[in-house]
Amino acid sequence: MGRILCVANQKGGVGKTTTAVNLAAGLARGGYKTLLVDMDPQCNATSALGHEPAKRHPLIDPNTLRDSILVSTEANLDLLPGSRSFQDVDQLAKATGSEASLLRSHLETGLHSYDHVLIDCPPSLGTLTRAALAASTEVLMPIQCEYFAMEGLTQMIHVIREAIQATDGRLTFGGILLTMYDPRLELTHEVDSEVREFFGEIVFDTVVPRDVALTEAPSHGENIFQYAPRSRGAYAYTQLCMEVLGRD
Repeated sequence: MGRILCVANQKGGVGKTTTAVNLAAGLARGGYKTLLVDMDPQCNATSALGHEPAKRHPLIDPNTLRDSILVSTEANLDLLPGSRSFQDVDQLAKATGSEASLLRSHLETGLHSYDHVLIDCPPSLGTLTRAALAASTEVLMPIQCEYFAMEGLTQMIHVIREAIQATDGRLTFGGILLTMYDPRLELTHEVDSEVREFFGEIVFDTVVPRDVALTEAPSHGENIFQYAPRSRGAYAYTQLCMEVLGRD
């Protein structure tokens, strides 16, 4: 089985889905068979690839995950769509004990044919995120370069450490990514310095700049490489792909 990267942060609006979608697309363009799993009830990763949310969440649907996988317009990139079904989301969110274990097992057994699997988690520390962490080999955490970037970070790190211990070290910390980076702002440099000083080599060298193309691409059902291949955002995610591959 290939690498399973969980893209997670309990804060919303930090570039989590943007990173999951474009990192998956970049890896697929590199010739790697890649699957993007949308576990966020907002289903933004699903719509970003030009698909409609599923009527039933694939992790609840009695059919196998393979039956729910959709082919995207990007070669080598498949999608396991999310669902906005209140009933399904509520069932997933309330999963405990054996149900949570079944959820993890369902994830793990359907992902063997891919080189890379990226899981876009909801902006929370609930069952969905914890199940995704338990099924993953690595966790990648985007952090926005803003005043509250470090808020709640300790709690997120605590949850990740619990997951690492629960998987007997199978899960590793894949890296922290600085997003919405604006070098003109002193605050950006302060956050950059603070995060790198505290976390060291865990932080990716690549930073994702503020780029309107990154916000526009999903509305066209395209990733950044399709929508604006010469943009700063496309360059940044190309660099991130190279770093992720280099950490394999």
